[in-house]
Amino acid sequence: MTTAETAGPAEPGVPVPAAPVKSAVRTVLLLEHFAARPGLHSLADIQNDLSLPKSSLYMLLRTLVNLGWVETDATGTRYGIGVRALLVGSSYIDGDEVVAAARPTLDRLSDDTTETIHLARLDGTSVVYLATRQSQHYLRPFTRVGRRLPVHSTALGKALLASHTDEEVRALLPKRLEAVTEHTITDREQLVEELALVREQGYAVDREENTLGLRCFGVAIPYRTPARDAVSCSVPVARLTEDHERAIKAALFEARDRLSVVTRRM
Repeated sequence: MTTAETAGPAEPGVPVPAAPVKSAVRTVLLLEHFAARPGLHSLADIQNDLSLPKSSLYMLLRTLVNLGWVETDATGTRYGIGVRALLVGSSYIDGDEVVAAARPTLDRLSDDTTETIHLARLDGTSVVYLATRQSQHYLRPFTRVGRRLPVHSTALGKALLASHTDEEVRALLPKRLEAVTEHTITDREQLVEELALVREQGYAVDREENTLGLRCFGVAIPYRTPARDAVSCSVPVARLTEDHERAIKAALFEARDRLSVVTRRM
């Protein structure tokens, strides 16, 4: 007898929770596994990481290869994320109202600071990058769009966490946090103390906590409470003067106010 059969009749007007479909759950786990680990991986390594039955995993991989969601090497024994995932991810960015509304402000912020600009969204204990403007000082193009980083190690993440209560932050994060660099705050209570300062000053700072040699300043966009999206400016420590830092903060506050207006009804 299933759980649904033993649970008794549902109350009128109360929806019955749908049981998860095992194959769908495994498909999502597999794609998220590939998204977090770029490159190609052997069946044995994937099976070891996900603890799925090897025969079921193989059939799932072959199905996703045929559909274009997973790619293989020339031997057909190593697997990685496929082009279909990129198409779906791009459609999310292209259809997002906040990203579209923020484009002129991100362009202006990039011009005003000449530094790298990011727009990101809170997703659990991570921030996901939705848009990037490359620094005018860099010659090699790069993008972080779609990349996921720990919420506690980025200025974007700290700005978003500061829009939550201390109790909500404690419920979200473990007591010990991952050390991304030697400067990352790894104690949850120390992070909670810093979030109080973020609320007071209106911006967050990443002091080489995510990337050595880079300092980041971030502000949350308050069109929702708690905030869901934030914008940041990254600058190499070697080029950061007191005057440049003041100008960056002023430009971020101006961008935050402009974005607050254009996203007010979203």
